[in-house]
Amino acid sequence: MGDTVIRRAEISDVRALAELRWRFKTEDEDAGIPQDEAEFVAGCQEWLRARIAGPWRAWLAEGDGRPCGHVFLCLVEKVPSPYPGPDMLGYVTNFYVTPERRDQGIGGALMTALNRYAHDHDLDTLIVWPSHRSAPLYRRHGYDSPTELLELPIAPT
Repeated sequence: MGDTVIRRAEISDVRALAELRWRFKTEDEDAGIPQDEAEFVAGCQEWLRARIAGPWRAWLAEGDGRPCGHVFLCLVEKVPSPYPGPDMLGYVTNFYVTPERRDQGIGGALMTALNRYAHDHDLDTLIVWPSHRSAPLYRRHGYDSPTELLELPIAPT
């Protein structure tokens, strides 16, 4: 991992986060991306600014002073219960490390930071819908298949 720094992203990082999001979503595309990069980055920055101070958290990996990865967490409130226990869970998404920085421990460091936050803030559970490529990383960091989760996909696939 070398000189890589993992830190909580701040409002001032929204441009870097938006640019990484563009790379993440277009990495495997050859053509046919329906939106211009500058238009997407501007819209994504606006979206992030409105949410990063609210229920969304993000961690940014920087190597040689440049952004090279991120992971996002959306805090989800649970309905109050008469029984004691955590009142929040977390939805993990948008996990990405740039191709040139993969296999250097950055993904693991991002997961460690995210999991530490979840423990420090007494979250009940972290949930994620991993890609085939990312599932082994999540499993190495303690994620497992649920026994009680059901899903109903709504959007057409």
